[in-house]
Amino acid sequence: MRFPARPNGRLAAFLFSCLTALAAFPAAAAVPAEPPPIFVLNSLDASVSVINPVDWTEKQRIATGKEPHHIYMTPDEKSVIVANSAGDSLTFLNPRTAEVQRVVYGIIDPYQLQFSRDMKWFVTAGNRLNHVDIYRWDGKDLKLAKRIASGKTPSHIWIDNTSTIAYVTMQDSDEMIAVDLPTQTVKWRTATGTMPADIFGVHNDKTLLVGLTGSDGVQVFDVAGAEPKLVGKIPTGKGAHAFRSAGDGKSVFVSNRVANTISRIDLATLKVIATYPVPGGPDCMDLSADGKTLYVTSRWIKKLSVVDLASNKVVRQVNVGRSPHGVWTLDHAKRI
Repeated sequence: MRFPARPNGRLAAFLFSCLTALAAFPAAAAVPAEPPPIFVLNSLDASVSVINPVDWTEKQRIATGKEPHHIYMTPDEKSVIVANSAGDSLTFLNPRTAEVQRVVYGIIDPYQLQFSRDMKWFVTAGNRLNHVDIYRWDGKDLKLAKRIASGKTPSHIWIDNTSTIAYVTMQDSDEMIAVDLPTQTVKWRTATGTMPADIFGVHNDKTLLVGLTGSDGVQVFDVAGAEPKLVGKIPTGKGAHAFRSAGDGKSVFVSNRVANTISRIDLATLKVIATYPVPGGPDCMDLSADGKTLYVTSRWIKKLSVVDLASNKVVRQVNVGRSPHGVWTLDHAKRI
């Protein structure tokens, strides 16, 4: 058997010098991954603006169905769903790449939308047609379980942490209902203030905060018992509308569309502890993962307003489409 010849001294020295020279070169710097985009829904343009949070430009604009009003990220964060109310459809987007995953048709008048946290139930509010739809979800497809006639102009939805009760406001009949999801029946109905909009559950969902767009604050309901009890009102500003958790378990933001402000409510005292001026009819909000930056849709001026919470200022605005409504990003602070 013949063995390969061993390199002589000169060859060995040459190989060693080559390896040494290669080792002297630094490894190629890893290219940082591009952060996930910020999605802004343009209700009057039937589109979604995809914003790059590095250079704050609109990377693309995605066509949706007619009159999209709310946008929602699934609890498993695999999809961002656009509810096209007049288009009777849902557009599913990849939250990292903004690619259209699929379009689901035959979802009638989905103005507002929300999954239960266990993702077994999907609820939509038919703002135009005065109904609440309860769908079963098997991980792939939606199947209508029941359509419930509601009060006038159902607006916003909150599903409790047990995934068994959906609370829905009626903005034109000034009331709120609680729907038992397993039986798809209305548990109770209660009067609210003028034009109730968004709902946010606190204190382990024993307390509900309801924004009053037709008034100047947030109503507080005790829903721990069999029947709801109105226990107070938090003055925030005219046109109190949408909520966003501050991600710290201690406070929540509410937008005041007419007052052009955002209020921060302390959950222990249920009092306003900070106010941030935001122009153009502030509506929906999302919060950066570090809790330092609030993204707000300025509904009447076609802008996404970026608020630095430390300085209490709008530090930039990004041009988007007409009537920007919902805003969501994968790079976010806790939402509950």
